[in-house]
Amino acid sequence: MRIRAALPALIGAVALTGTFLSTPAQAAGRVYIYQVYYDSPGSDRGSNASLNAEWVRIKNSTSSTVALRNWKIKDETGYTYTFGNVTIGAGKTKKVHTGKGTNNAYDKYWGRGWYVWNNAGDTAYLYKPSGAKADDCTWGSSGDYRYC
Repeated sequence: MRIRAALPALIGAVALTGTFLSTPAQAAGRVYIYQVYYDSPGSDRGSNASLNAEWVRIKNSTSSTVALRNWKIKDETGYTYTFGNVTIGAGKTKKVHTGKGTNNAYDKYWGRGWYVWNNAGDTAYLYKPSGAKADDCTWGSSGDYRYC
C-alpha cells in the first residue's frame, strides 16, 4: 500500500528532474556549423592560398558516423557546396575551403576562383539531403572568424 501511494510522487520527481529520462536531442547529437573563417588573412586578392584560408568547419556531435552525401553548405547569395560520398565520424570535424586543392579525410575544397563569405556580414547555412536546414551561422562586420 505504501509503494502505491509513493508512486505518483516518484513519477513526478522523475518527470521534473529528468533523472531517468534524456531528451532525444541530447542523446542523438547533431551535425552543425562549428566555425566560419570568413576573412582570410591579408588582402583579398584572390590567390588560391587566400581562398583556402576562408573556410567553414562542420562538426558531428553524434555518437556515430554520419554520411554527408548531398548535404549542402550555402551562403546568403546562394553559392552552394555539395558534399560527395563523404562521412564524418562521431565527434569529428571537416573543413570546406573556398579555393582549389586535393580533398582528404579532413579537408574538402569548393574549387571556387573567388571568395564566398562576405567580410562585412553573411550567413552560412547547412542543409540535409532532404532540403531541411540543419544549422546556420550569422556574423557581422567585426573580426575574421566566428564560432557558431
